[in-house]
Amino acid sequence: MLESLPTQRPAGCPFDPPEELARLREQDPLTRLAFPDGHRGWLVTGHALARAVVSDPRFSSRHELMHIPMPGMAPTESIPPAGPGMFIGHDAPEHTRYRRLLMGKFTLRRMRQLTERVEEVTAAQLDAMEQQGPVVDLMRTYAQPIPALMICELLGVPYDEHETFQRHTMALNDHNATVEDRGAAMNALGTMLYELVVAKRAAPTDDVLGDLAAGDELTDEELTNIAVLLLGAGLDTTANMIALGTFALLQHPEQLAAMRSGPEVVDTAVEELLRYLSIAHTGVRTALEDVELDGRPIKAGETVVLSVMAANRDPARFADPDRLDVRRRATGHLALGFGIHQCLGQQLARVEMRVAFPALFTRFPDLRLAVPAGEVPLRTDSDIYGVERLPVAW
Repeated sequence: MLESLPTQRPAGCPFDPPEELARLREQDPLTRLAFPDGHRGWLVTGHALARAVVSDPRFSSRHELMHIPMPGMAPTESIPPAGPGMFIGHDAPEHTRYRRLLMGKFTLRRMRQLTERVEEVTAAQLDAMEQQGPVVDLMRTYAQPIPALMICELLGVPYDEHETFQRHTMALNDHNATVEDRGAAMNALGTMLYELVVAKRAAPTDDVLGDLAAGDELTDEELTNIAVLLLGAGLDTTANMIALGTFALLQHPEQLAAMRSGPEVVDTAVEELLRYLSIAHTGVRTALEDVELDGRPIKAGETVVLSVMAANRDPARFADPDRLDVRRRATGHLALGFGIHQCLGQQLARVEMRVAFPALFTRFPDLRLAVPAGEVPLRTDSDIYGVERLPVAW
């Protein structure tokens, strides 16, 4: 029985998972795990097993069935069911209904049509960086504004409120935030977006929330919760990928040079950075019935923790997995999930990264860290790994 989920990353290795996860994966990719609330469940560290769990409808995403493995996030009381529209906490058929309403608005074709707008937004942020520099915090001046502008425009949310939205979203993901803090953040987001939904019902706008508000398939509560999910995901994840990805490329100059060798490498570089960094590092599912996994019985009600960062470093799936290789065909990684809960906005995130990385290093070819790598503050106590700040110079 593993007494707690390994979370301590190796000193001086900001991109690597906790070393204990690799040892566990080699010994046994399915390990018994003790949870902070006393529950006894499982930890999956292997790629094949993690993919099997997220593909199996006998494992549930329902919040009220889950036990949380992170000590700071574990509630003292049972978790309430996900609200209407909070589709990441639902299984089929509820999840299927919401997903079907949204999928057409986030297709690969539709997201690629946004490339020109992403390029405009990126160029404007590079201009702002240049005016503010030559030493800036890349997170605040570049990594956060690009996805924030794009998701606000796409959903139809006022961008001038994005810093407030970002603060509340970070509180929801913060392992050190109290239950009260997270509740207050969710209530604040819900109140702001509910008012926006009501306004769009009265006067529909040409954006995702406006389109949904014009129909009668969703209640105000459902649409508000969908807006909270989409906005939170669009603000936080891609921002950390851009910032942490830039940090990784600066620390691996040979890989940066390879990425800059031609546009065909940019696509593989984005997928490899997703795999290598695995910023959404941990997932949770609960068995709805007795299931056999890797030859062992998982009992109904037992929670299974999925270490995405360990699965994406599994040598049984990726050769030399601890090496960043931007030419690698990193297909099959789990950084954006898999199965019915795979990230809805994944194609938008890819477009943003495919534009942001080469544009940054084209404008500032001699970009470098403005502090020693060991002084870059890391965001370690969060559901989304990344950097707090990334001081850069040119």
